[in-house]
Amino acid sequence: MTKIRQPIVTVAGHVDHGKTSILDKVRGSSIQETEAGGITQKISFTMMEKKTIKERSGEILDMFKVDLEIPGFLFIDTPGHAAFTNLRKRGGSLADIAVLVIDVNEGIKPQTAEVLQILKANKTPFLIALNKIDNISGWKPSETGFVFDNIDNQAINVKNDFDEKFYTLVGALNSYGFNAELFMKIKDFTKNIAVVPCSAESGEGIAEIIGMLAALSQKFLKERISVGEKGKGVILEVKKEKSINYLESILYDGSLDIKDEIIIAGFDTAVVTKIRSMEDAKPLNKGFKASKKTNAASGLRLQVVTKEEILPGMPFQVVQNDLEDIRKEFEKELEEELHTDKEGILIKAESLGSLEALMTLLRDKQIRVIKAGIGPITKKDVYTAASLPEKDKVILGFNVDLAEDVDREEAKTIKIISNPVVYKIIEDYEKWQEIKQKEIERKKLNELPRLVKVTILDFIFRNSNPAVFGVIVDGGLLKQEINLIDAKDVKVGRVKTIQHEKKNIREAEKGKEIAISVPGVNFERQLEVGRSLYSNLSETQFRKFKEHKDLLSTDEKKVLQEIAVIKRKENVTWGV
Repeated sequence: MTKIRQPIVTVAGHVDHGKTSILDKVRGSSIQETEAGGITQKISFTMMEKKTIKERSGEILDMFKVDLEIPGFLFIDTPGHAAFTNLRKRGGSLADIAVLVIDVNEGIKPQTAEVLQILKANKTPFLIALNKIDNISGWKPSETGFVFDNIDNQAINVKNDFDEKFYTLVGALNSYGFNAELFMKIKDFTKNIAVVPCSAESGEGIAEIIGMLAALSQKFLKERISVGEKGKGVILEVKKEKSINYLESILYDGSLDIKDEIIIAGFDTAVVTKIRSMEDAKPLNKGFKASKKTNAASGLRLQVVTKEEILPGMPFQVVQNDLEDIRKEFEKELEEELHTDKEGILIKAESLGSLEALMTLLRDKQIRVIKAGIGPITKKDVYTAASLPEKDKVILGFNVDLAEDVDREEAKTIKIISNPVVYKIIEDYEKWQEIKQKEIERKKLNELPRLVKVTILDFIFRNSNPAVFGVIVDGGLLKQEINLIDAKDVKVGRVKTIQHEKKNIREAEKGKEIAISVPGVNFERQLEVGRSLYSNLSETQFRKFKEHKDLLSTDEKKVLQEIAVIKRKENVTWGV
């Protein structure tokens, strides 16, 4: 009979929707944060044993006719939203099943949408914990703590309020390609995502979440959670405690012996090392215990012999005379997962999983990446980004900052967008991209003649050689060297100099009264007071202005329109 391990479960959701509270309630204990020596060190995983699952959800298991076979659960909780995205292994997510927490009153928020995209990309099965039902006005808590028989016990107006919120969520999930239904109404779990209404505050519905996780795991994950012989795992985090580096890791397949040699993937080269010490996570966050051998699935704290840098999120395997094969496998895996483009932007993240999540979401948005890496933003990253084309002079950092030795002033030559939340990074990048694109296009427009309209005033200082006369700028910007035409498309001449209050100036904006000199013009013969003059455009220049009309000010658009009318008299292809 195939041996099955504990399913690995992760809990994800939008900030403030109650992810940590739900996780604490499911585990039945708050996270033990203080370890020996007064060091605050958050443990990244919680083991829940079989007997605890039975204690917490026995009636629900009976209701679903589940004979509990799994040895327990391994819940993952790494700090911040990256908890979910850090978890990956070859071929998808390290998590076997996920709980997506959604606030019943708020529905799908940006982080929820982001998690849905990653769940879909990784094909990770999940259920929805519809949290904060106790915040629905008039909600009457369940006396048993179970939610399945309590929804129909609510007052009609309260049930209607719940139904409205629930079906709004169902419609929103449908737009992401998921069909959802209340867990107790589902007959075919392959066609519907189970929604469990719950409250992290009162504990209502928590037993159903645990029961559903057990039922779904046993029904659909047996192949995924069957244990092989080869020890395989992932480094979640590299943590420092009293000058010792510990590798908080998950063993998701096979077994690991303290005498084993392991190989850990890396960007440049894989690291081969022996294990100095190994500790297993105790059930329900009771810290760690020394271990000589452990089986999947388990949360581990490893201390290794090597001094080489180990990156979080990297896979590791036990070496069994197949070192070169594993090395090639790791290289191929990284190459496939982190395939970059010939052009694009530079990205950095705290771990391999975070980096892949960021790349997945960027690809969904058709945003190209030229270089991707793990760890803080270095001098080399800044130099690389500074050498890229104007539109790509940016570094996106997922939960990473500038390295200490980076010159802050030098870093200002590029745009750095860093955030612990992926959707915020992409949102901020898209805003920057929009502004940058307009800046680039505006620069191109600045290479064209400026759009301007002036009206001749009753001040004629010189009739010819050159003609010097007063004008008021009605719209746009008047600059030296601009060629002017009149309202009949007759060429007037080039503006040689501009004077304001007897001082030479290079340009004059709307509303300014100035004197201009125009060589080759006889004022009395060719011009008159009150006549309007415009910048002269070729058809190509006009088309460029027309293409970038959104970059023009209101009065520039008006001037362009008037020039089009003048030119159109002679050429029907002109038009705004």
